[in-house]
Amino acid sequence: MKKYYLGFDFGASSGRAILGILDIDEVTGKKNLDLEEVYRFPNEAVREGNVLRWETERLFNEMKTGITLVAEKGIHIESIGIDTWGVDFGIIDEKGDIVFRPVSYRDDRTIGMMEEAFKKMGKTEIFENTGLAFLQFNTLYQLIAMKNDPEAAKYLDEKNTLLFMPDLFAYYLTGAVGTEYTIASTSQMIDPSVRTWSKKVLDAFGLPEGLFAPIQQPGEIRGYLKKEICPAIDYDVPVVAVASHDTASAVAAVPAREGEKFAYLSSGTWSLLGVETPTPVCTEGVMNANFSNEGGLNGTTRLLKNIMGLWIIQECRKQFNIEREKEGLEKLSFADIVCEVEKMSKPVDAVIDVDDNEFFAPDGMVDRIEAYVKKHYGKDVCPCERVGQIADIVYKGLALKYRWGIETLEKITGDKIDALYIVGGGGKNELLNAYTASALKRPVRIGASEGTVIGNLLVQAMATKDVKDIWELRKIVADSFGSKTYEFDPAESEKWDKAYLDLKKLIGE
Repeated sequence: MKKYYLGFDFGASSGRAILGILDIDEVTGKKNLDLEEVYRFPNEAVREGNVLRWETERLFNEMKTGITLVAEKGIHIESIGIDTWGVDFGIIDEKGDIVFRPVSYRDDRTIGMMEEAFKKMGKTEIFENTGLAFLQFNTLYQLIAMKNDPEAAKYLDEKNTLLFMPDLFAYYLTGAVGTEYTIASTSQMIDPSVRTWSKKVLDAFGLPEGLFAPIQQPGEIRGYLKKEICPAIDYDVPVVAVASHDTASAVAAVPAREGEKFAYLSSGTWSLLGVETPTPVCTEGVMNANFSNEGGLNGTTRLLKNIMGLWIIQECRKQFNIEREKEGLEKLSFADIVCEVEKMSKPVDAVIDVDDNEFFAPDGMVDRIEAYVKKHYGKDVCPCERVGQIADIVYKGLALKYRWGIETLEKITGDKIDALYIVGGGGKNELLNAYTASALKRPVRIGASEGTVIGNLLVQAMATKDVKDIWELRKIVADSFGSKTYEFDPAESEKWDKAYLDLKKLIGE
């Protein structure tokens, strides 16, 4: 017996409609998941005047196209789920019309807003009430920026409703209003101890409670697909509140075994490194390390660190290819860059702190890395091996920051972590996986590169009672997609220990 689920997975550069085919053996009960990409479309924030906005109306039309393509195949879908990145939102009025279109978290309007926030509510008090890491693009600081802009401030009215990206898309599909918990937990306005909006935080910043929609937990039905979205579908299709923050969906799809002491790394543009805990951990140590307590599946907390991920190498590749195009050379793929690392005659004995603010903004990334290495080490990158040496510095920096994150998690929780599971597209980078195992001195297991949409689809299957619980979900992932393990090489320990000491000096430890 086969059952079909439709997942929409939105990233920073593209969106996709993915069909999940759950094959259930009616004799043995064994379940296997296959994926089929139905439709892919671009997604990029566009600058409108001085503001960087998401094209939500176009993206909604792309979703309708994806649903129509599935209907044209004659496939009966059990449900639809949506996952996106966190923090960004739109606002609808009491008539249901969008009055404030989503602005990208990379827009510069939030610069200085954290510092302004601390004048009204101290950093420690904010953390005690939200458990979230302090990142300048958090929703709270976006709203403070809006309050400072008279044109935008008028939309922060209790008659209006704020909807995060997946909530907004679900509203477009169903007409139903609600906010899914895992996406709301990225806002720095949720009290994780009671899993709802923090009245203390909202009151401190003059944000009306009526602006915020009721909280829904992963696995709840948001509503049903409106008939006008796709007239060819003549049956009720539930739209499920999956773990709609993309990292929460990816973590759900970690192919770990019940009882295993593991950490996860959702590896993409961002690296989200963490562990699952039964309750939030809002201690001073967590705050000082800038870790977050974000919502997970089945009432769990994802205690995690936002680490600058493959964004840096993506930006390096962009600069390399701009320069190569001027020289009439072919563009480099990511695989080409890894080959350049492997061909190097000699690496630069230097690392970077990938979370340094120097590496947050786009453009000129290679130049900034070279300047950073010169400043901290007094060394130059060799022009003849520039691509390989720069990439090696970045990959080492990532692997070592993962080690720092793992060791910090062990101190915070008091639990030893036996293995790291990597999910997401970054798991395809075998060089980075090997570096990570060497830096961590423990096994690194690679889960499905499509972990986010797999989690999306299988939480839908939990909602429709075709999957029993999170551990059956994870067994289906392991059985369907397998995993590969990278072991560390003890002979490399001394080299990585030295580099790790360098990183700790850079971050002031």
